[in-house]
Parts: sequence; structure tokens; C-alpha cells
Amino acid sequence: MPGTGATPPRSSRGEAITEPRINDRIRVPEVRLVGPEGEQVGIVPIGEALRLAQDSELDLVEVAPMARPPVVKLMDYGKFKYEAAQKAREARRNQALTVIKEMRLRLKIDPHDYETKKGHVERFLRGGDKVKITVMFRGREQSRPEMGYKLLQRLAGDVSELGVVESNPKQDGRNMVMVIAPHRNQAATDDARRSAKAEKQAASGEQAPPA
Repeated sequence: MPGTGATPPRSSRGEAITEPRINDRIRVPEVRLVGPEGEQVGIVPIGEALRLAQDSELDLVEVAPMARPPVVKLMDYGKFKYEAAQKAREARRNQALTVIKEMRLRLKIDPHDYETKKGHVERFLRGGDKVKITVMFRGREQSRPEMGYKLLQRLAGDVSELGVVESNPKQDGRNMVMVIAPHRNQAATDDARRSAKAEKQAASGEQAPPA
């Protein structure tokens, strides 16, 4: 049967540490059996469940050991582990692609400079990056934190079609900081686009002749 060759790590008591019990390592008199498509077969003797697994060329995997009786499912355990590892790798890669850009503003920023900085923030958000925005106070400006808050709120409103405030404005010494994140759908799309671009560049680099 598939999956019977691999032995998972075991504790001092001989129990599996990180993986479920499968096939003949499931040593209980009876189990609640779930079919490969999620269909409920019912409570059956363990011998019958193992026979069904062998006849189907599938593994018998314990998915709820604490239930009474334990719940087991018929599946291709090797394929299941491979797909789970692929999903975990993809999640880690997408997480690594998230970058935090930084934009600094003066409290008394002129209109032209504000528009320029806002344009940079919009570009970062379109690229799927988070933006940490810092308002810097000078001298007596530190006594007017509400002005910094208003400036950050104004910027958040101006870019609301592209991003959402992830971390509300808060005072940090002489600065006030806020974080804006791209909308989830936008971030997912841009992560996929950047991932494809990176893979394409890597492929071209491998095929390029040496300098």
C-alpha cells in the first residue's frame, strides 16, 4: 500500500510525533471511516477498514485520534503530504514577497510635495507593498500631535482605493507613524505577478551565456 515504507519520527513512548498514524499503526478495535471523497461510511472494525484501504490501493489515515471511536480516512497519504508541503512553501514565498516601504512627511508640507509623496505611496500600494508613513515633528510642532494625525488621516483617505490602514497613527518620540497595506485582492494579484516575473528573470539568467 502507498505510504507504508516511510516511518515518521516517534516519541519515547513509540507514538508518532508530527504525523498521524496510518494503516497497521492504527491499533484500535473499531474506527469511524470516511471515504476518499469525504463520504461517511460509518463505524467499522479496524480489520475491515484496512481491507477497504488495501482494495482501494489507498492509505488508512487517522484524522481525529481523540474521537471515540477515532476517525480515519481513506486517502493517498504520499500525495496528501506532497500537496500540503507545496501549499506551505507557496505561503512562505508569498509572505517573503511582502515588503514595507517607508515615506517621511514634514508636518508643514507644501501642496506640491504632498502630491509627489502621495504618488509614491500609491505606486508602492499598486506594487503590493505595505507603506510605513512617518510624520516628523520639529521643535514646537511636537506639542501639536493632532496636526500630524490629521495629515496621516488625509493621506489614508486619499489612497483609500488602493490601501487600508493596517496600523493606526501613533506617537513615536518626535514622530508619528502609520502603516497602510494594499487591499488583499490587490496584494494577492501583485504577489502572483511579481513571483512570475522573478521566476522568468531567474530562468533567463540561467539560459544567458556567461560574460
